[in-house]
Amino acid sequence: MGKYASGKYTVKNPEKYMGKRTPTYRSSWEFTFCAFCDNNPAVLNWASESITIPYFNPVSGRQTVYVPDFLVVYVDSNQRKHTELVEVKPSKETTMESARSYRDKLSVAVNMAKWAAADAWARANGMRFRVVTEFDIFKNQKR
Repeated sequence: MGKYASGKYTVKNPEKYMGKRTPTYRSSWEFTFCAFCDNNPAVLNWASESITIPYFNPVSGRQTVYVPDFLVVYVDSNQRKHTELVEVKPSKETTMESARSYRDKLSVAVNMAKWAAADAWARANGMRFRVVTEFDIFKNQKR
């Protein structure tokens, strides 16, 4: 397993950050997403790892909890307000077709269970759940 960037993000616009703890990033992509939320004027509020959602892990066979990476409140180009739970994940861990190894396939299976629970939780709470990959973060890459 490779080494990923991780640490605490220093918020530049504290009036927008609604989390109770300092934002945590577990990859350079999550760091980039923190900076996006912090600096984008369309983002009204955001938080890092602020929600816990119960789900059944199909690999371990146990009930556990999932903590999505971000909660984001923003306005769209029509000034409509939206709230989303956002997970930042490499594309190889999002579908079985893109999984490269057995380990990636296990990750996809667990992720699908997490994301089904997150999607249901988000809908029940009037929001949307979204998975963001490197293709969303770095638009100049090809799928």
